Amino acid sequence: MSRLLRYVQGWVDRRTGRPRYRFRRRGFPKVKLPGVPGSTEFMAAYQMAMATAAAPIGIKRNAPGSVAYVVAAYLDSQSHFGRLAPGTRAIRRAILERFREAHGELPFATMPPKFIVWLLDQKRPHVARNWLKALRALSRFAVALDFRKDDPARDIKLAPIKGDGFHTWTDEELAQYEARHAIGSKARLALALGRYTMQRRGDVIRMGRQHIRNGELYVTQQKTGVALILPVHPELQAIIDATPGTHLNFLVTKSGKPYSGKDFNRAFRAWCNEAGLPKRCKFHGLRKAGLTWGADQGWSTHELAAWSGHKTLAEIQRYTKAADQRRAARASLKRTLDQNETATGSVPRINPSVPQRS
Repeated sequence: MSRLLRYVQGWVDRRTGRPRYRFRRRGFPKVKLPGVPGSTEFMAAYQMAMATAAAPIGIKRNAPGSVAYVVAAYLDSQSHFGRLAPGTRAIRRAILERFREAHGELPFATMPPKFIVWLLDQKRPHVARNWLKALRALSRFAVALDFRKDDPARDIKLAPIKGDGFHTWTDEELAQYEARHAIGSKARLALALGRYTMQRRGDVIRMGRQHIRNGELYVTQQKTGVALILPVHPELQAIIDATPGTHLNFLVTKSGKPYSGKDFNRAFRAWCNEAGLPKRCKFHGLRKAGLTWGADQGWSTHELAAWSGHKTLAEIQRYTKAADQRRAARASLKRTLDQNETATGSVPRINPSVPQRS
């Protein structure tokens, strides 16, 4: 059957006497094919090899099997890298380009797990987590295409990150920002878009009036590819209507061009500085503030996810869990106070040794 399959070579292993097969196509990575032609595992590996893109231009300048070679092949692979969401591709490409630049000459096949651990130890916790995701994907690709036998990143685990990540804006911080930036200003519109849509920076800077139809905002998240239809909050609509602009994007630079992510970060930091807000107040914290507000209003986990676009509910459950705890604590105290006031006309004391004021 191997004669009927294009680019398949077969031979008998002299040491074991067993037939061996491999996929060999000019300009493509060589791939060992498991099992025998026609078997499930053989055909799955063959189809994956056929779907893999040709080696990118310039890959021959990298030593075969080197980190640079494997990274170049991965970034050009449509069946591995190409299927990721645009936002994920951008993050992973940036990480792997830096990895290739720093360690491109090293042989990937002999890269030990402890090297990856050492590399991650140089990063801040949140950065290290993104690097590990990228290196795990690269390692799985390398094993699938027989660049190495084992996955060096498979068993690496990072310590849990303490804290909740980005700071969630408080009501006082929101009021302080709004007191400095009036409705009609670009700074106020930026805050409202983040607060009332609960979307990430990359999605907010691409929003425009053309995305609003019949009171609903149509968003396709850059990071996840998830499509959302969100009702426009009346406060947000009022701010949009009061803000002058003729461009496709709500938020543009002084020259009328859409913001890049870094440029917007700098602009938003300047607006926060003008309001006297601390460094902890970042744009992503508005997303968390919006979700926290929704949880406080009693929104369910699924209702919050309908706004955030999270595919898994674990992250969302943190918001509802905290809100449920707060509501339960408040309700229990209110019930006790109401019951005691009804029965005795006084407020109960927690410490009986402390005299109660009359």
